[in-house]
Amino acid sequence: MTSPAALPPLPLPIAITTGEPAGIGPDIAIAAVLQLAGQHAPARFHVIGDARMLAGRAASLGVADAWARRLASGDVTIDDIPLAAACHPGQLDARNGRYVLALLDTALAGLMPGRGQPARFAAMVTAPVQKSTINDAGVPFTGHTEYLAENAGVPRVVMMLAGPQPAHDNAMLRVALATTHLPLREVPDALDVPMLVETLAIVDRDLRQHFGISRPRILVTGLNPHAGESGHLGREEIDVIAPALARATDLGIDARGPYPADTLFQPRLLRDADCVLAMYHDQGLAPLKYGTFGHGVNITLGLPFIRTSVDHGTALPLAATGQAEHGSMIEAIRCAVAMARHANGSLPRRL
Repeated sequence: MTSPAALPPLPLPIAITTGEPAGIGPDIAIAAVLQLAGQHAPARFHVIGDARMLAGRAASLGVADAWARRLASGDVTIDDIPLAAACHPGQLDARNGRYVLALLDTALAGLMPGRGQPARFAAMVTAPVQKSTINDAGVPFTGHTEYLAENAGVPRVVMMLAGPQPAHDNAMLRVALATTHLPLREVPDALDVPMLVETLAIVDRDLRQHFGISRPRILVTGLNPHAGESGHLGREEIDVIAPALARATDLGIDARGPYPADTLFQPRLLRDADCVLAMYHDQGLAPLKYGTFGHGVNITLGLPFIRTSVDHGTALPLAATGQAEHGSMIEAIRCAVAMARHANGSLPRRL
């Protein structure tokens, strides 16, 4: 993995990509920045997107004057990337698929500059994209996580979502995934001992490095119902997951399991856990989003820079209506700032 470029001094510059222009990405980016940006904030926001489109969306949301004032203040700047085609809220246009990728490429260039050049950004926060539009533009695209990993030149990254549990004193629930955007029938073949050990090592390292957890405790689910029922419902737990846990333990990683996924997500088991590693997407994210939706954060572990995102999609029918909730974007920005300040050697201060 390449070493991250030296972080800029405080206030930390945070890149915010505005995502699919026909969706709610521009709306929630504008709303979150207007709420968080200010003279005493520990961050300065660089909103990446089409400046004219963003001004029009701010007008649709009834915040045009507030948006203009914030830009004039210098607390917020726009990295203007022109749309390929006029955008109509709620209406996808494949001609803008490459525009969406240009937003990500701009953030990547600011996070991983050429040799000897300082980084422009301390972290990136991404609004949701529409995978189908990018694919319809002729670019194979599985998701943010995979795209960023490929362009950062790292062989493996880990998707982790995190969010507060209001019913339990806002204790943080973190769920990492061994596999991400795979058809369910392909998941068992994607799991092997080296992959799981590497995944656990990434989770352990980044929880230490970015969250200040000195010895993370990771609980690991099984793949099959009842964690395989001693091999009667599948042997992945015996042949793959348990050996991976034994090897991880030998490496000094506190990883325990495999636990049946249907009973693991309860307070008494999660109380002292720092993260759960689930085997596939819906196994881990369904319970997390049930408990934290609208306030969850998607964090990519294993990259040479900090990336967070929202926990939801483009919500096309809500674009430009003023009805989109921006709580997850708020939390994604706060998380990125806290992680960047920790990496920069200063204590996180909540926005």
